[in-house]
Parts: sequence; structure tokens; C-alpha cells
Amino acid sequence: MSTLQRAKVQAKAHPLAVDAVLAAGVLACMVAGSFVEPRHRDTVNWVLRTPDPLSLVLMVLGAAALVFRRRAPMTVLALTGTFSVIESVTGDPRAPVAMSAVIALYTVASTTDRPTTWRVGLLTTTVLTGAAMAAGPLPWYAQENLGIVAWAGIGATAGDAVRSRRAFIQAIRERAERAERTREEEARRRVAEERLRIARDLHDVVAHHIALVNVQAGVAAHVMDKRPDQAKEALAHVREASRSALNELRATVGLLRQSGDPEAPTEPAPGLDRLDELAGTFRNAGQRIEVARTDQGTALPAAVDLAAYRIIQEALTNVRKHAGPHAKAEVSVVRVGPNIEITVLDDGSGEDADPGSGGGHGLLGMRERVTAVRGTLTTGPRYGGGFRVHAILPVKNRTPTGEDPA
Repeated sequence: MSTLQRAKVQAKAHPLAVDAVLAAGVLACMVAGSFVEPRHRDTVNWVLRTPDPLSLVLMVLGAAALVFRRRAPMTVLALTGTFSVIESVTGDPRAPVAMSAVIALYTVASTTDRPTTWRVGLLTTTVLTGAAMAAGPLPWYAQENLGIVAWAGIGATAGDAVRSRRAFIQAIRERAERAERTREEEARRRVAEERLRIARDLHDVVAHHIALVNVQAGVAAHVMDKRPDQAKEALAHVREASRSALNELRATVGLLRQSGDPEAPTEPAPGLDRLDELAGTFRNAGQRIEVARTDQGTALPAAVDLAAYRIIQEALTNVRKHAGPHAKAEVSVVRVGPNIEITVLDDGSGEDADPGSGGGHGLLGMRERVTAVRGTLTTGPRYGGGFRVHAILPVKNRTPTGEDPA
């Protein structure tokens, strides 16, 4: 820290001491000015004089009042103005007691607003100048009387300029602090959104594959003794499902790595191009699934493509968990104007569903994914039995920021 910075810190920490030093300096200037007097003849000559005792008392009182100028600026201005008026009326020769009133006026201007500065400045100038012109020992047109107007104007203008500069600097600081808070809040919001997105992906991956593993493990346990070949096939499906789950978990968790990590995954997120593979995993688990598509050739944004895939994956997982292994699922992907509509139907009654399979967050995750891409989702029971999931997703990404969340 430089010497100037230390001095500023000390001045802010001890304002009363600073004002006392200022008052002493003003008193010294007033006393020094009271010992000289200009003589106007052919040229201006300065001669020594003896100041009036009353003027010395008024100078001391005016300087002493300046010590408290920060605590009560209006009161100090009233006191110093009163001392200046008394000196203007009684002082002969004149002493510069008005200097203390000018400093007090500067303090008022630097601590109040501009309209108040105008009103107080005009009132102070009018009172001091009017008293000197009307009741003073000098002629009303004397330079000393007119000089009061100039000094009062300088004090008010300087104080207003200081106040404006302080307000400008404070506004810059507040704007910078507000921008910093906004950046921090935006960063926290983005982190929360990223965590939510990763949590949704983890839920979709784990729920889908664990449901398949559960089903195939149950089949293997059921036919292990009587049909070992079928049990081996079921265990093979368990192995394949668990391997797929581990691969997708590794890819999803890899998103948490640093951007410069060479081991970060680079393969694209799953989309509707893997719909047949997804349906095949459920068929291998014994689920009856029919897939109908009329969206061939439609290029989807990555976020919409991923949302469509995850919605179908979660809906089929829910069919397996809640509708029972004998329920039939129908998946349709249709292009309708600027949107793509995804429908997953099942005819299950839920009587053969896995025990303890309720209470998940699948529908909530689907709704969040659809909302993220500005789509709509409708879910509910079907007339005559079963469940229906219907999502309408825009072919063109309409996220708020215009960016691709994936």
C-alpha cells in the first residue's frame, strides 16, 4: 500500500482529526489575511494592520465550528454565516471571517442533493452579501462585498462537483457488485440445471437397464432347473443389459470430468436412430412391443432427439414395471407439421406388475425433459385399460437461450 493510500485510509478512520487540522489551517489563513490591507491608489499596495479583537474572536469561533462540519453541516453553516454577518457589519477594517462560511457551504453542498445546494447557496450568498452592502462600513459596490458572491459560488460549485463524483463512483461500484452477483447467480443456476440434467440421465439409464436385469434374473431363476438352456440365454441378456448400463453410466458420469480431460467421452448422446435397438432390449426381456414410424428423414436437434429417446425409454420401462410382463406396448413416432409426436400405449392392467415398483420419478423426469425443449406432455390412463404417454416436441429447437442443452 502506497503512502497516499495509507493517508486516505487514516483520514477515513479519523474524520474528526482531519476536520480539526482543516479548521486550524483555515484559522491560520484568516488570521494571516486579517493583518494585511490593500490600498488602492495608482497601484495596489499591501500594508500591515492590527485586526480588531472582535474579528479575532469571530475567526476563532468560525474555525472551531468547522471541526463539527461533518456531523452537523447545516448547523455549522448557520453559525459560520452568523459570525460572517456580524463581522461584515462591525468589522472595520474587514477580516476574512467569511472564509469559514465558504468551507461550511462547501460541506453542505457535498453532503446534500443539488436542489438543496441551490437553495442554501442562494440564501447564504444573499444574506452575507446583503448584510455587507446594507450595513457594512464599506460602500455597497466595494470589491470586498462583491467578492463574497464569488467565494460563496466557488464553495457551492466545488461541493456539488465532489458530491456528483462520489455518487458516480458509488454507482459504478454498485453496478459492478450487481453484475458480480448476477454472474454468480447465473453460474449457480447453470450448475443446478446441469446437475438436474445429469440426474435425469442417470435415472433413465439405471431404471431401464435394472428393470431388464430384474426381469431376466427372475426368468433365469424360474427355469434354472428345468430348462437350463433358456436360463443361460436369460443370463446372457442380464450380462448384456448390465454391460450396457455400465457403458451408459460411464458416459454420463464422464460429463462431470474437466473439459480438458482426455478420457472424457466423445460419443454422441442416444437418439431415435437407436429406437430399434432399444425396442430389441425389451423384446429380449419378453416384452411385446410394436414400433411405427413416419418420421424418416427428419433431422432433430440433439436436445429434442435425446428427449424423444429418453421419453420412449422411460415409458417402456414404466410399462414393464407397472403394466406387467404380459402387457403389450405400442410406440409411434409421427411427424406432424413443425412438431414430432411420440405416443407410447400399453394395454396392461397392472395386476402382474413387479411389487414395490411404484413411487418413482419417471413421469416427472419426462415432463422436465419435454419442458426443457418447449414441448408438451400428456400422460394418463386409457379408456378401457392401460396407460398412455403422448409427447409433442418441436422439430426446431426453441430453448430460451437458443442453445442446444445437450
